[in-house]
Amino acid sequence: MRRYIILLIVFLNASLSNAQTKKQKLEELLGSYARQEKFNGSVLVAINGEVLLDKGYGWQDIVAATANTPQTQYQVGSVTKQFTTAVIMKLQEQGKLKVTDKLSKYFPDYPKGDSITIEQLMTHTSGIYNYTNDENFMKNEVTKPHNQDEIIALFKNKPLDFSPGKNWSYSNSGYCLLGYIIEKVTGKPYEKNVREIIFQPTEMSSSGFDFTHLNGASKATGYLQYSGKTSPLAPIVDSSVSFSAGAIYSTTNDLYKWTKAVMAQKIIRPESWKSSLTPKLHNYGYGWAVDSLEGQLSFQHGGGIHGFNSNLVILPDQKISIVLLSNVNTPMLGEITKSLADILLDKPYTLPGERKAIDVAEKTLQELVGEYKFTPDFIITTTVENGKIYAQATNQPKFELFCEKPDLYFLKVVEAQLEFKRDATGKVDQLILHQGGKDLPAKKTK
Repeated sequence: MRRYIILLIVFLNASLSNAQTKKQKLEELLGSYARQEKFNGSVLVAINGEVLLDKGYGWQDIVAATANTPQTQYQVGSVTKQFTTAVIMKLQEQGKLKVTDKLSKYFPDYPKGDSITIEQLMTHTSGIYNYTNDENFMKNEVTKPHNQDEIIALFKNKPLDFSPGKNWSYSNSGYCLLGYIIEKVTGKPYEKNVREIIFQPTEMSSSGFDFTHLNGASKATGYLQYSGKTSPLAPIVDSSVSFSAGAIYSTTNDLYKWTKAVMAQKIIRPESWKSSLTPKLHNYGYGWAVDSLEGQLSFQHGGGIHGFNSNLVILPDQKISIVLLSNVNTPMLGEITKSLADILLDKPYTLPGERKAIDVAEKTLQELVGEYKFTPDFIITTTVENGKIYAQATNQPKFELFCEKPDLYFLKVVEAQLEFKRDATGKVDQLILHQGGKDLPAKKTK
């Protein structure tokens, strides 16, 4: 008997040691990204019901030097979509609608509405124009309240991208229509439906919709990019604009409660979850990307809205939940998510390479200013403002560059380097983009 007790103690100690090692690796990974200003937000990682990492990194408010915490509230953008589809499925269970219903049943005058179904709205296969592609509206109107008619007018009379059901194209417009349908069949605001059907049963008490008017010490300030105390503030998108496609704000802990409800198949029936989490075109279900992460089945969705990015991932077979929320627009969450999963799955992973920036005279920076053409559709423009150099790729935000050594610069928001080349006279005439193991050259055109 004594021998079995000793073996049991050794086994338990080994298990605890392994869990602790994973926890240390997770903290080391996020700490490394945070030190390099590649992650500013909150993260929660759990496996088998055990939370291994629940922490805030960087600043909730940079100027006020208020730190991010697990209680910080962030806009989650398109993670909202899975809540919208769960409400739709609940209403189907209640006999108030069917996913096979035509759009024309709820909007009789919608062009070709008799050929578009609720399911196609949920799976981005309706062909309806995505209103967030309207650059003028997204630049000038998103902070203002807009009613249903005004939002629908942004896409109603646009030609369909394709015949409904024949292709896939991400459409926030389709998800706004889902929210309006929810309101029509229930006679209640979309927000109230989500609260009653999901937030209250799961005790998601720190989640809501109207981020513009949210007050409290835990509200995150959103930034377009990180550049210390000069970080540009992001405008807050009004909840009537993002609506059922992206209006929810939440915390990592609230979203963890949601992942547990999903894995336990609560809120809606198992058959409804099965339909929701079955991939259709483009590996997309009902508000979920149903794919694989490091060889494992995954249910996930990211979100991006002015000043905020999010990523929510479930690996159901391993009972893993990963929630990343950032109050600085960043493309890094996918890379971080992959490394977090690698740690939990005992796979190899790498820490982000740390680079040190050196000071450069503004005169030297001015020599790098110009346009560098990679393809007709992809140009990087460099500018100098207040002694700092910035790069902006076609249809992308502007990001600050940092000098690693003469003529070699790196970005903090993504793992990439820009190397400037000079001709025989010393003038810069070429740029090489080093990213993802590739070296892409571009000629200076201006």
